[in-house]
Amino acid sequence: MIKKIRLIFLLVLVTTYCIAQETDNDRLLNLDQIHSGEFSQSYERKIQWVENGAAYVTIEKSETVEGADELVRYESASQEKTIYVPAEGLQIEGENLSVESFTLSPDGSKVLIFTNSSRVWRTNTKGDYWIYDRESKALKQLGTSFEPSSLMFAKLSSDNNFAYYVHDFNVYQEEFKSGAVTQLTTDGNGAIINGTFDWAYEEEFGKRDGFILSPTDDYLAFWQLDASDVGTFYMINNTDSIYSRPIPVQYPKVGQEPSGAKIGLIDLSTQKTIWIPLEGGEKENYIPGIQWVNEDLLLLQQMNRHQNQLIVWSYKPSNGTLTMVYTEKEKTWVDLGYPDITGNSWGNNDLPLVEQGSAFLRMTETDKWRHVYKVNIATGEKVLVTPFDFDVASMRRATKKELYFMASPDNSTQRYLYRTDLKGKGKLERVTPESLSGVNIYNFSPDARYAMHSHQSAEMPRTVRLVNLPEHKILQTVVDNKAYADKLAGLDLPEVRFTAVTTEEGIEIDVRMVLPVNFDESKKYPVLFHVYGEPWGQVATDTQVGLYNVMMAQKGYVVIDMDNRGTPCLKGSAWRKSIHRNVGRINSRDQALAAKEVLKLDYLDEERTAVWGWSGGGTMTLNLLFRYPEIYKTGIAVAAVSDQLVYDNIYQERYMGLPQENMEDFVKGSPVNYAKNLEGNLLIVHGTADDNVHYQSAELLINELILHNKKFQMMAYPNRSHGIYEGKNTRQHLFTLITDYLLEHTPPNE
Repeated sequence: MIKKIRLIFLLVLVTTYCIAQETDNDRLLNLDQIHSGEFSQSYERKIQWVENGAAYVTIEKSETVEGADELVRYESASQEKTIYVPAEGLQIEGENLSVESFTLSPDGSKVLIFTNSSRVWRTNTKGDYWIYDRESKALKQLGTSFEPSSLMFAKLSSDNNFAYYVHDFNVYQEEFKSGAVTQLTTDGNGAIINGTFDWAYEEEFGKRDGFILSPTDDYLAFWQLDASDVGTFYMINNTDSIYSRPIPVQYPKVGQEPSGAKIGLIDLSTQKTIWIPLEGGEKENYIPGIQWVNEDLLLLQQMNRHQNQLIVWSYKPSNGTLTMVYTEKEKTWVDLGYPDITGNSWGNNDLPLVEQGSAFLRMTETDKWRHVYKVNIATGEKVLVTPFDFDVASMRRATKKELYFMASPDNSTQRYLYRTDLKGKGKLERVTPESLSGVNIYNFSPDARYAMHSHQSAEMPRTVRLVNLPEHKILQTVVDNKAYADKLAGLDLPEVRFTAVTTEEGIEIDVRMVLPVNFDESKKYPVLFHVYGEPWGQVATDTQVGLYNVMMAQKGYVVIDMDNRGTPCLKGSAWRKSIHRNVGRINSRDQALAAKEVLKLDYLDEERTAVWGWSGGGTMTLNLLFRYPEIYKTGIAVAAVSDQLVYDNIYQERYMGLPQENMEDFVKGSPVNYAKNLEGNLLIVHGTADDNVHYQSAELLINELILHNKKFQMMAYPNRSHGIYEGKNTRQHLFTLITDYLLEHTPPNE
């Protein structure tokens, strides 16, 4: 009887323990949950402002045709909803078009639908285009004589009589009513590229769409690139056939000649092309931007090969006058896109026009801070619009009298909206309410009366609201992510701390720490440093912690992000530009010296330190592991550049110069040259179809490690690109690999 009671008691204890364990496990994340979409945030649909901002149009699922897309219009002030293009109007032979994106004609009577897209490098820019006539309710496809999914960048003339698009590197005109197609350029063949761009221009200048119509449809301005002398890099597809297949990519390596670039102007009345005679040579200069000011004035932006000089030219088609309007020079490099966490002009390099098109705005770093200047197009006269002792992060919208811009004068991890007068009198007002601490992003209406405002912080999921400006009155909550927040609330969530450390060289570094669940300062924890560290990324930001970091904190890791000099922090021009000709050295030294300071905290175990990163972060990981083996014991480098001499010319030459002139800087900055110093654990991960950082980079490093008899592990993902996401289960496999490697070589507490 006593034995039976004891057995029952034991069963109760075991059952209670199992229930408790099951309950505890329910509060912990795993990779299955992360990659299944169980914990998914909601995002707003892309919108197009209409009627100068009085309304906007977006894509939604139809309430009358199950699963079908339709376009709806929302009145900005009242949020009254009306159907703009019904799902029934987008049916072809009983099938509904899937609307991937859309553009509207200037008068709103025609809607250009993009669908059935295919990928070109990073994004889907080839596809099919359909025009929906809102008056006749007719739906018509463009380019029906061409193969499916082969048109690019279609746009309508202002009078709706013609459509223009790119097909196979040439520009075409199609008459809307008759369907008659006219080929406007004839020499495009892949080596000669009309109306679009090569790999390097797309990747490093964000250029994809390569032609624009003048406001009155008199001219069509287009880029022509001559890539005939650009070297071809071959990736190898080994898995789709029993015989391997080479995949050629026009890819100008650092130090190699770039594509030649020139701007053609097609007179649409005669269909003859005029070439704008920019100075300096086609292959020794880049043309990252052109834009129409009015029907008889075109602005062109030209940069030299070193990218430390920008010239803005004006060109008048009526008389062929070419005038130098503005010149900007730096000892380091001139920025165009100004990478920032609140959105930048990357890909849209247009200069914001103000004062009825008589002037443009330009952000510069020619003094201590990043400032905005107003430049008169006729005289070149400059006015400092932001005479403040802090950096402008990005410009958002200019009105007749004011400029709205993003900044964070006191905390580089955050971003807020400000406004000031265009006359440069120094009047400054913060528009973002004080309660919205964190990172704020704004998509402005043309009239600046409204904006889609998104907000997040390390502790708050992303919310999106339509606001009225400048009052910042909330008109509509578009995305609240309450369901996501409630889902997270059911987990054991880590604490996030922001701090800063000062290195032994006197450099203050921002630090974001995600602490283990049930954190106890009397214990020691393993450290996982996540790094990037190059000019195109900032990581220690007041944004929501990713699910993977939450999971690793639950497993008992302290996850740390830090931003070194050279990253786009709002800490002055010298901070950002100090990395010039020092990529790989100054940034890795800042990271290592900051890590030394952080590891002085009693609760961090300096014997259990791991570092990982992707792309530039993978390169940083290699540099840290090889240069500072006494600090970093384990490293995981994903898609890393091991040797700067094999990366593309536009990026690497911008920040490093030309190897013909300063080869020693490239050698000293490349981690492959320090691989002999490896002491810890290294996992190398790369996609074999990475058109950005070629798989070659991994093999060069592997050879060097073999040469010095250094042990490591590696994983090649067949036919995966730089993002390593193609194919079913790829991402889950990748992060399982990374997690298991960390658990094995940098184990958490028992």
